[in-house]
Amino acid sequence: MTRLDRLTRRRFLGAAAGAVLISGNHFLDAAEETDAYSSTDHFWYRRPPTGPYIDSQRGERAFAFSDDTVYLSEDNGRTWRHQTAFPDARHITFSYLMKNGNVLFATLNRLYLSTDNLKTYHEITVKKADGSDYRPHTPQNPDRPGWYFAPLNGVSAWDVRGTEMLVWGNYCSVVGGAAPPAIYYSADSGQTVKIAYAFGQNPYHRDNGSPGGGSTGTLLGDPDNPVFCRHIHCVAYNPVEDAFYACTGDHDRAEGFECHWLRGTYDESNDAWDWRVLVSERLNSRYKSGGINFMDGQLYWISDANGPQPHDRGVFRCAPADIADPAKHTQLFNPRYECANMIIQDGVILAGHYATASPFHTGVIVSPDLGRTWAEYDLQELGRRSPVRLHEKNAEGWFRVDLRSGWIDRAEVLFIKPKGA
Repeated sequence: MTRLDRLTRRRFLGAAAGAVLISGNHFLDAAEETDAYSSTDHFWYRRPPTGPYIDSQRGERAFAFSDDTVYLSEDNGRTWRHQTAFPDARHITFSYLMKNGNVLFATLNRLYLSTDNLKTYHEITVKKADGSDYRPHTPQNPDRPGWYFAPLNGVSAWDVRGTEMLVWGNYCSVVGGAAPPAIYYSADSGQTVKIAYAFGQNPYHRDNGSPGGGSTGTLLGDPDNPVFCRHIHCVAYNPVEDAFYACTGDHDRAEGFECHWLRGTYDESNDAWDWRVLVSERLNSRYKSGGINFMDGQLYWISDANGPQPHDRGVFRCAPADIADPAKHTQLFNPRYECANMIIQDGVILAGHYATASPFHTGVIVSPDLGRTWAEYDLQELGRRSPVRLHEKNAEGWFRVDLRSGWIDRAEVLFIKPKGA
């Protein structure tokens, strides 16, 4: 593990602690000392024991899968008391543990719900705004039907006026075949999933059977919407405004930009959405971004800017009403390299570097005090990995992080526990 001491405002003291990895089936008990785990000045970190791939967590519950089985734990992954055969489990791209106990999970282009701790499950057919079925397209290559439901961020549900709402967008047209970008939602614990917003047809990511699509093949998306993008980077909720924000990527096209920021409000009485495009900008700007978070009414995000230099990168903060005015943004930290994943919880900001765009092997960015001070660490012993899909802490205080090879192919899981929490 290597620490890079590029800190802002004041410099942390001390060197990074030595790393000690452990193996076997040992799992940290709530009251157990953390000294046995790898450590930095700011957090402990560990990989889970050998077993199923832990895809999501909430409180003491965790959802995992192997090639042909899905699992549910009620003790933070110590045991997998609930499990059932699921032949397509190796293709799972998304899961969410709802507050009422329901488990929603998705494969490449199919969505499933269990209401009885995985004893049974059934397929969910997504609905359009008019109530008709929203069916996956017939793929050119059956092995690449598209990532319809895979998000890049890990937090997708919020309390909205007393109702848990699940709202997320798909990070598609990279691997697995082209898919239409859309924002999905459920206001009834996953029993009904509908389209909140469907982007237009992207002429550069048609389904031609390739991993990300191309300029030939089947057009995908809403033919009546002129706003198109490659995929969605993040969706987040601001309780102060009672509004949702979304940002997309990726390219500058002759027809317009693919990097957009949208703001949406939900009318519960009419089950209807109102979305407005706030910004459309170039790919080398701070608006090509992700990691949207709201704290005390302030908007935080991290820039994924690339393309022609100069790159407008960093962790930024502003009032939500000022998102379209860069002069009113505050840059809290500049990691120098493109980043699109960030979570904020209990005053801790946690973000990750893309291994394909950074000299870091596994780069972790952390602020323990909501952006006043910062540190970066390179967890080299983990290999070349990109931290994505950052989930909120479980009942024992551990964030769950996907480690991806490249920036999208699933590799391992990492748990991070802030010190001083």
